[in-house]
This record gives sequence, structure tokens and C-alpha cells, in this order.
Amino acid sequence: MMCGFTATRRSVLTYGAAGLAAVATAAALPVSALAQASANVPMDKLLAKGALPDIWLGKDNAPVTIVEYASMTCSHCAAFHAGTFKQLKKDYIDTGKVRMTIREFPFDPLAMAAFMLARCEGPAKREPMIDLLFATQRTWAFSKKPLEALIEVTRQGGMSQDTFEKCLKDKDLYENVSKVRDYGAKQFNVSSTPTFFVNGTKLSGDRPLSDFAKIIDPIVAAKK
Repeated sequence: MMCGFTATRRSVLTYGAAGLAAVATAAALPVSALAQASANVPMDKLLAKGALPDIWLGKDNAPVTIVEYASMTCSHCAAFHAGTFKQLKKDYIDTGKVRMTIREFPFDPLAMAAFMLARCEGPAKREPMIDLLFATQRTWAFSKKPLEALIEVTRQGGMSQDTFEKCLKDKDLYENVSKVRDYGAKQFNVSSTPTFFVNGTKLSGDRPLSDFAKIIDPIVAAKK
């Protein structure tokens, strides 16, 4: 229950607005088949400063840190956020036991565009936009006219068309999202989404809450 790169996925997207070539010409963004390394990643390496700042949910002093690598067009990522994530947030993030961030791992140009749009109006609006994009994924990610559909969805989130178009022209943002993805692939062997690191322990796929609890609960208990 995870998404991986496929050579044909969204490889011939055509964007109707002028100036969006930085996204459109990316075609499909391949991730090399990487050999599995240790499932554990040192926390100092996992939390090292990246090309884009992490935006956290939860308390800074939470005993457990979860880093999720996701793609906005991944159906299993959307399923996780519609299901397990809601209970994870209620039971662990909102209670101060866990802090969590999502890092960009786009597999295709449309996912790249969605992540760029989520970043464009500042940290406070990123998570609400990601929530909206996952909740409406079927209406834009699999549309015959994805650009038009994406404009409509972001408008629901309060973004103007002018901001939309300026955002997708931002070459620096495009490069930085790419760097976040590439760093995750090279340093942590991320090759599918969703992939999670729970205090450095790797979990892949749309996992049930119980799989997270097996790692989180002993750490929280040890801190009491």
C-alpha cells in the first residue's frame, strides 16, 4: 500500500498557462531503484537543515518525531491522511507525545506543482493547503485538465489565480522541492510513498495506527 515511480505517470502533462514551463518540462521525475539500507536513521542526520524548512505539527519538545515523505498525487498518501493520520493527530500529536512534518517527495510534475502551491503563501497556510489537496486529490490529480482543476481547488483554499501562476514560475522553489526529494532518496533510501521515520525508525506504506503505536508508546512510557 504505497506509491512508487512509474515511467509513464503524468509524463506528458500540458499546462495551459504561459510561464509554467519550469514545472511542465520536468516530465516524470525518476527515483532510482535504491538498495535497502538500515531501517534506522540517526536523528541528527534526519533533522539536519534541508533546502526547505520543516513545518511541524505538535510540540517542539515532544518525545517522538515523525518525518513523512509523501507525494501529493500518491493515492496511498491521501488514504493515510484521510484515515490513520486523523487518529494519530488526535491521540499523539494533539496530546504532546508526537511532533510530525511532511517532506516533499514528488514523483511527477503535478505533484511538484501541488507541493509548490502549498509552500507559496507561507508556513501557516502550508498544512491547511496540503490537507485540502489530499482531501480533493481525485478531483485534480486524475483530471483530464489537471491545471484547471488544481486552480479550482487552490481557490477553495483562498489562493488567487495570480498567486497560483506566480508560484509555479518560482524556479528557486522548484529547485528546492527537488532537493528535498533528492536528499531523501540519496540519504535515507526513500523510493516510495508514504515513507515515515519515527524517531529514525523507517516505516513504509499506508500503515495502521497500531504500527506507529508499537514504536511510539514505549518511547513515551520511558520518558515518564
